Amino acid sequence: MALILHANQGNKNAYKTLITAEYVGVEVQLVPDFQMGVSNKTPQFLKMNPIGKVPVLETPDGSIFESNAITRYVARLGENNLFGSSPIDQAHVDQWIDFSSLEIDNNIMKLYSPIRGFSPYFPPVEEAAISALKRALEALNTHLAHNTYLVGDSVTLADIIATNNLYLGFTYLFVKSFTSEFPHVERYFWTLVNQPNFKKIY
Repeated sequence: MALILHANQGNKNAYKTLITAEYVGVEVQLVPDFQMGVSNKTPQFLKMNPIGKVPVLETPDGSIFESNAITRYVARLGENNLFGSSPIDQAHVDQWIDFSSLEIDNNIMKLYSPIRGFSPYFPPVEEAAISALKRALEALNTHLAHNTYLVGDSVTLADIIATNNLYLGFTYLFVKSFTSEFPHVERYFWTLVNQPNFKKIY
């Protein structure tokens, strides 16, 4: 039985799982005709995630919510080791997943949400988010100055999640004058999104 992913088309948190599935050779089907604000408010959906957030993954053993947990689950089903080859590599994969979620995605969402009308616009919130995001991107840029990937010499789960956490920024927010301050992050993002398993999903 294929795994069933409940999410709207173009959801960058669903992309994490779909790209991971490509790397590990696991079949994940996106629910057709999912309507945000409708499908995720049905009693059936709320049984899988009581607060109605997407994505949610249906498995033969039960449902899973929170995108990073879903992505880790799918990665564990396949043969391609996306977690690193040693305990320290595995810890670094987790480190960069947490970093990109808390320091990058969190601040990008503070900038993106008011633009889309998901939250009110407050200039002090925007200023704080830009400052925190720049600090995070500077740290990431420094690491990527000497590394093609976040951990080791090939794509790991850290790269899949970090790239998707950067996705809204590069797609909707960042202008060239901003990204030029972080050339290694820019190179990293475009290198990853042009990998065959990423291109199948984007």
